[in-house]
Amino acid sequence: MPFDPDAAGQPGSGIFGLPFNRGQSRVILLPVPFDATTSYGNGTAGGPAAIYDASMQVDLYDRRFGRVYEKGIFMEPESQKIATLSAQARKLAEPLIEQGGAEEGDHAAVEKINAAGEEVNRFTFEQTRRTLSEGKIPGLVGGDHSTSFGAIRACAETAGQMGILHVDAHMDFRDAYEGFLWSHASIMHNVLRRVPQVSKIVQVGIRDFGEGEMDFGIEQGQRVHTFYDDQWAEEMAGGTALTDLARQAVSLLPEKVYVSFDIDALDPALCPHTGTPVPGGMPFNQAAILLDALKKSGKQVVGFDLVEVGPGPDDEWDANVGARVLYKLCGLVNG
Repeated sequence: MPFDPDAAGQPGSGIFGLPFNRGQSRVILLPVPFDATTSYGNGTAGGPAAIYDASMQVDLYDRRFGRVYEKGIFMEPESQKIATLSAQARKLAEPLIEQGGAEEGDHAAVEKINAAGEEVNRFTFEQTRRTLSEGKIPGLVGGDHSTSFGAIRACAETAGQMGILHVDAHMDFRDAYEGFLWSHASIMHNVLRRVPQVSKIVQVGIRDFGEGEMDFGIEQGQRVHTFYDDQWAEEMAGGTALTDLARQAVSLLPEKVYVSFDIDALDPALCPHTGTPVPGGMPFNQAAILLDALKKSGKQVVGFDLVEVGPGPDDEWDANVGARVLYKLCGLVNG
């Protein structure tokens, strides 16, 4: 029976109700159910499964990105090993987070938590490198933002020089936040320190950061350009078109681009159960216009991630929004 993109998702179908297997798909999604170091709310380890379930309600024609499903999209099964590792590391991390961060006597616990982060990095690096070696485009679905590191490193080593469009409420420039080397709040600090092929990070949506993070970004010179959320709000209030701001941000990126999309970049009404929600943020359509500007730029998207989607205890709203962001991210991929 031929696939009908307008029909309801069928039982047993893949992500977004699609019928494709891995070999038939251009976009390979890797779920990473890990959130050991989330420093406010936790639960984003449940994000990939919740997004998968909510994806069955996503209509498959997108006015900006067209018939995204025709590329073929496949989501790998979740790794039970990573899920177990997350639970174990989170149990060790919670008392350290509650006391305000690791102290001198917590060395053994910190080492175990860091080792768990390194194991996640190996897993995501190897899985992403496999996808790239097949000529396919990887998309990581977290989990907290620390899960992106291995995927970014694999894409950078394959692509050579590349930039990152970092859509987030936070700069993520903290050095080993709360004592954890692979903290969700340290992802872009680790990328800048450890992935030399990343020549540029363009940050959009930023509105919650420490002065030290801001100084660190400034110290990077032309390697980092930050667009603050209130800055864009002020410019739009003065008459500047959002489309112009989006094009300006995208124009600063090199020809090869990785997109790292933390759901907390959005208005928290759209992601109330994310780990660290922040007032302000992008309406959904503003984020869509930003991604559309990247698509229209002709730059090559070599990979992407969607992180920090936290399922609500009583509703699937966060996952509903996350699934729709994920579909648009898949739409960035060239055919």
